[in-house]
Amino acid sequence: MSSNELLLATEYLEKEKKIPREVLIDAIEAALITAYKKNYDSARTVRVELNMDQGSFKVIARKEVVEESMDDREEISLDTALVKNPAYEIGDIYEEDVTPSDFGRVGAQAAKQAVMQRLRDAEREILYDEFIDKEDDIVTGLIDRVDHRYVYVNLGRTEAVLSEAERSPNESYVPNERIRVYVNKVEQTTKGPQIYVSRSHPGLLKRLFEQEVPEIFDGTVIVKSVAREAGDRSKISVHSDNPDIDAVGACVGAKGARVEAVVEELGGEKIDIVQWNEDPKVFVKNALSPSQVLQVIVDEANQSTVVVVPDYQLSLAIGKRGQNARLAAKLTGWKIDIKSETDARAAGVYPVAETDEVELTSDDEIEFEDKDMEATTTEPLETETVEEDEVDAEK
Repeated sequence: MSSNELLLATEYLEKEKKIPREVLIDAIEAALITAYKKNYDSARTVRVELNMDQGSFKVIARKEVVEESMDDREEISLDTALVKNPAYEIGDIYEEDVTPSDFGRVGAQAAKQAVMQRLRDAEREILYDEFIDKEDDIVTGLIDRVDHRYVYVNLGRTEAVLSEAERSPNESYVPNERIRVYVNKVEQTTKGPQIYVSRSHPGLLKRLFEQEVPEIFDGTVIVKSVAREAGDRSKISVHSDNPDIDAVGACVGAKGARVEAVVEELGGEKIDIVQWNEDPKVFVKNALSPSQVLQVIVDEANQSTVVVVPDYQLSLAIGKRGQNARLAAKLTGWKIDIKSETDARAAGVYPVAETDEVELTSDDEIEFEDKDMEATTTEPLETETVEEDEVDAEK
């Protein structure tokens, strides 16, 4: 690498790749020292004197001034040092130019390799910084190829991987099709950033609503929690501190346009939009929509509830394979035991006056019958059911 090439390369890295000049100098100096020790004298302590403007360099040996030298490569006697400079004292560091006459070619190659390596490192760092900021966000890419392990998504300067576990069951993935994915995780590796994306993550649903609903994007309406079984059904709870704002209606949109756009993006996945409420009785009741609820009995100590529904609504409240109750439990963060009105009366837990204090203890003969309804989820939210074909915008 000539002096002009070295100068141009460092200027390019400094301006375009935002690599500080000092970092480049350190990298080149380290490469030159390594090249010298590998090709000439591995035992000698040296430093490199680099002139970036001229593209030149010198190898400087460093020796300690001692009374009597025992190792000429590391030490120099005081008498010899005084000949060079009368100011030397024992313990000083004596330096001399030991640049080999043929080191120019070796050094130039080492400098070039150091610059190229730093360029690759810089590109990896830039890519990583770009995508680490997009974690928990949506990006758009092009499906590149599909194998038995991953769907590979081309994001421009790099690619992301969509594992089988993160795919939506009702979707097919065809090369050269555009796809919106949720950035689940970004890891830095020796080959550059590894980006993991998802089509089944609850965060994808939340981000899609942010894009479709301006009130969510500007913070007027807040998404409190999301429960999702990708490809089939989801529940999302919303809330607004402004009493004049209908949070559920804002998400539904005029004639259901906003929620239908999200449903279409998710391949027909049904979405229930629920009004969040800080009262667990109200919130659990909303979350079980579209089922009617007669009463919700809360056990604060165990974060659990017993929900009483009309006999004819029991199967609707539980849902197909327990899905409605399961999603409601995830959405609210409360365990939910659903009982028919007849069973609740037989157990002596219904009716209970709203003003009564209800507290479940180990002596109560109430058992949680469906263990699949136990919840493990995020924050809470109230309810409205949105089907693919029909949107109830009234709340």
